[in-house]
Parts: sequence; C-alpha cells; structure tokens
Amino acid sequence: MSDDLATILSLERLQAAGTGPLYVKLRRMLEEAVRTGTLGHGDALPPERDIAELAAVSRVTVRKAIDDLVADGLLVRRHGSGTFVAKPVSKVEQRLSQLTSFTEDMARRGMSSRSEWLHKGIHTPSPDEMMILGLGTDVKVSRLSRLRIADDQPLAIENASVSGEFLPDPSAVTNSLYAELERLQVRPVRAVQRISATNMKEADAQLLGVSVGAAGLSIERISYLGSGRAVEFTRSLYRGDAYDFVAELTIAVT
Repeated sequence: MSDDLATILSLERLQAAGTGPLYVKLRRMLEEAVRTGTLGHGDALPPERDIAELAAVSRVTVRKAIDDLVADGLLVRRHGSGTFVAKPVSKVEQRLSQLTSFTEDMARRGMSSRSEWLHKGIHTPSPDEMMILGLGTDVKVSRLSRLRIADDQPLAIENASVSGEFLPDPSAVTNSLYAELERLQVRPVRAVQRISATNMKEADAQLLGVSVGAAGLSIERISYLGSGRAVEFTRSLYRGDAYDFVAELTIAVT
C-alpha cells in the first residue's frame, strides 16, 4: 500500500470526514483515492483486513463501503483475484431503426472493434434453433460465440446460430459475420430484436470485466432474408453500463 493511500485511509482522515455512518465516510475516502489518482484505473484494492486495520474500523464496515462502490460501478470484484478500480466506460448508443453488424456500428463511431473467439463449430441444431431457423433434422447449424470489444473495452458476448445451408464453414468468419454472409449473398435485410434486463452471472462477468450481479442487457435477434427465411438467430449479452439502445417514435397516422 502506498504512503498516499495510507494517508487517505487513515483513522485521522476518517474522524475528520464529518458526520454519518462509518461505512459512508470510508466510501467517500475510497472515492477520493480514485478521484485523485492515488488508486488508478485497474489498480487492486488492498485486502479488506488491511483497510480495516488502517482506518480502525470493522471488516463489516469495509465490506459495506466496497459493496456500495461495486454497485455504483467504481470498483469491480474479480473472483479469485480481488477488487479493482474499474476502467471508465464510454457509453455506446445504438439506434434500433437500422440493421447493422457490431463491426459496422463501431466503425461509424470511429471506434476500432475486434473479437475474441470463444467458439466456432458445426453442430446438430437444438430444438430452439430448428424451430426459429426452420431447419430439418438433417441440416446442421453453424455456431459462433465471441467476446465483442471496442477500443479495447469488452462490451458484449454474442452467440450466433446460422443454418449450415447458409454458412457451411463458420471458420471463414474473421471479424464480421454479416460481411461473410454478404459475401455468400445471404445477408439479412430485416430483423426482430427482443431486449430484456438481466444480471451478470460469474462466467459472463469475468469476460466483460464487471462484477457478478451487475446490470446487463439480454438481446435476442432473429434476422431474415428478403424471402422471409430466417438466416440468423443470435443471443447477446451487453454491458448495461456501456450500451444504450435508442428507438425513435412517431405518431401513428390513422
């Protein structure tokens, strides 16, 4: 622990921090350490017992102060690693009036995008995939799972399913699925998208660099060809603190 951090978290500072519950005052002190750069983005917090000893408070008080800061997104817990100062996240706004790929969407914002592939493979379709994509029992499905990253910030986990009839070789997809579907002349022209709120489970939280239980957006998209045939079924999980979906509404003309 640095001398500056030890000074900020000292008993003297706690006593001088005004009135209110101890955990609220300790929370303010931790916020000050982040605001002043004493704790930088990505830095690990000292163990709870060390903070408790330094500030002469109980570990329960320390845990409550940290829990509040985790809930606010200032800190993030990583299972098996500890608690860290979260990296500031720039909100990405996506309009729901256009059917675009993640790669195209980020490029329009001047952001660099990339994927970390979690899985590519050909499988026997699940009952959901058979029903949504209209597949027979003899047709395989290409599945692609990846972590979507913009400007080195993980934003979403995507799990896409495409009929093997349209995408026989999922390994041909490098960065953009829609670019490959366009090359194969089966790019979708419309989609139905369903968005719901969710909380991050442990495995997803680790991939996205957020705390377990953090707010997320669960999105299901079914995309169609001009003929009406479903070509893509994608389930995505987006960071709730990094993505805004915007819909423009007009008055219905009767």
